Amino acid sequence: MEARAIQRTVRHSARKMRLVVDLIRGRPVPEAYAILRFSKKLAAKHIHKVLKSAVANAQQAAQRQNAAFDADGLRVKYAVVNEGPTLKRFTAAAMGRATPILKRTSHVEIHVEAATPTPKAAAAPAPPAPPAPPAPAAKPPKPKAKAKEPAKAAAKGGTKQAKKAAKAGTTRRKEGK
Repeated sequence: MEARAIQRTVRHSARKMRLVVDLIRGRPVPEAYAILRFSKKLAAKHIHKVLKSAVANAQQAAQRQNAAFDADGLRVKYAVVNEGPTLKRFTAAAMGRATPILKRTSHVEIHVEAATPTPKAAAAPAPPAPPAPPAPAAKPPKPKAKAKEPAKAAAKGGTKQAKKAAKAGTTRRKEGK
């Protein structure tokens, strides 16, 4: 059983309403009611009305089909907020100018469906896993090469160039400009 409700041109911006709709999407209806009831956002009141309408539509559909109905067994399947038409107004500004004011509206759409618990298939015993092959023996670490002894100039705290030259085994002399 699926039902939906749409409220069009709500005088609230879609961006602010999406923050609240994201909280209830995919949740059971009683939990969604609780979230909306205790939300500080003003948009929660509008969304609560739409959710209530969707549940009432589901109840009416169940009556038409002469089916059993449980409001607590519903969940929010689909919930979106789209932008509606923007009301454009103007206000006075400095030096005789007019500044535009955009009064945004939005469309709220919520679908609810009966939460059917997924039947768990009888878990057949899995065949035993084949034994894992033995891990290869770890190679012993290579011994670290001993550092070459620096030349006397580098050992005495010479320049960087002298230290590099000592490591390379060559000597460099400074060239004047």
